[in-house]
Amino acid sequence: MPPETSATLELTVHGMHCGSCALLIDDALADLPGVITSRTSSKKGRSAITHDQRATQAQIVATIQDLGYRAEPTS
Repeated sequence: MPPETSATLELTVHGMHCGSCALLIDDALADLPGVITSRTSSKKGRSAITHDQRATQAQIVATIQDLGYRAEPTS
């Protein structure tokens, strides 16, 4: 079996107001197949997600948007 490859996706997340918002996002991403880790900071307005090929950028962004936040790749 070939080794799993992973990538890190950096997102800017709009609409977070506190640490609970960041925790809610991290908890939701933890349930998404393919997400290995996520570190979300309400202070910085960013989320760093390490994932394998089972989770696409579109799925990750949709998971965050389903919670009521706006997410976009960090430029």
